Amino acid sequence: MRVLVAGATGAIGRELLPRLIESGHEVFAMVRGESGMSEATRMGAEPVVADALDRAQVEAAVRQAAPEVIVHQLTAIGHVDTRHFERTFAATDRLRTEGTDNLLAAARAVGVRRFVVQSNGAFTYDRTGGPVKSEDDPLDRSPIAQMTSMIAAIGHLEKAVLDAGWTEGIVLRYGAFYGPGTSMAPGSEQFEMIRKRRFPIVGDGGGVWSFVHIADAAEATLAAVENGGRGVYNIVDDDPAPVSQWLPELAAMLGARKPMRVPRFVGRLAAGEAGVVLMTELRGASNAKAKRELGWHPAHPSWRQGLQAGT
Repeated sequence: MRVLVAGATGAIGRELLPRLIESGHEVFAMVRGESGMSEATRMGAEPVVADALDRAQVEAAVRQAAPEVIVHQLTAIGHVDTRHFERTFAATDRLRTEGTDNLLAAARAVGVRRFVVQSNGAFTYDRTGGPVKSEDDPLDRSPIAQMTSMIAAIGHLEKAVLDAGWTEGIVLRYGAFYGPGTSMAPGSEQFEMIRKRRFPIVGDGGGVWSFVHIADAAEATLAAVENGGRGVYNIVDDDPAPVSQWLPELAAMLGARKPMRVPRFVGRLAAGEAGVVLMTELRGASNAKAKRELGWHPAHPSWRQGLQAGT
């Protein structure tokens, strides 16, 4: 199939493009400039140039590629500042709203039959009820102020894609990424903070995280491109775990002392309200549907083995 990947040089894109090519697909990479063109070419894809926020450029790029499938992996997330969470995600929010609308309009014009999009299942589920959520559970209906715009952008993206009756819309709610090119990789700032005991457990550390290795996320995306049906899929490993469990274990893997524990009010001063939510209130996600319907099974079924291998 002819497949266009938007966000082709990001963490997932760098893992996904080679897999698509090895599977025999004709791959086009939507990039913004010369550096992206060089990287896409090096990976074996044909680059097409467009700014995702410029509708005319997006339409021209999509017409040039004439894809059967579009994979939307556009983000602009750098260092996550939990004290100013809304600033961290502002650029990505635009890509998930304006960028999605632009891609969908272009896709409709050329008759794209499948549209696969990156969503978030790590930080977005309703913070009530049980510790592990399925795709039928709602996104956070009462987000804190700092996370409202991010949740709203996710909601816009998912609704736009699932409501597009002219194409097969597939939403992938990825867990928290780790592995090469992510914020949880050897030498990353996050790992160094844990080594230096600057990443404490806040409150009871009861926030449940669902992780996914970046290579497993790419494999799931390939499965969605080839076999997916309309709907939402959680792309996470088999082992959702509270912060109070995974953070000390990761510290031990890194040869660090146990993380400090601080009360919620101290955590709020240091990491903002969003930091407290991430530590104490998150809900994890189940991957049962993705296994059942996509035929996908993570090669790293638990963050325990996956992180150990990469530390």
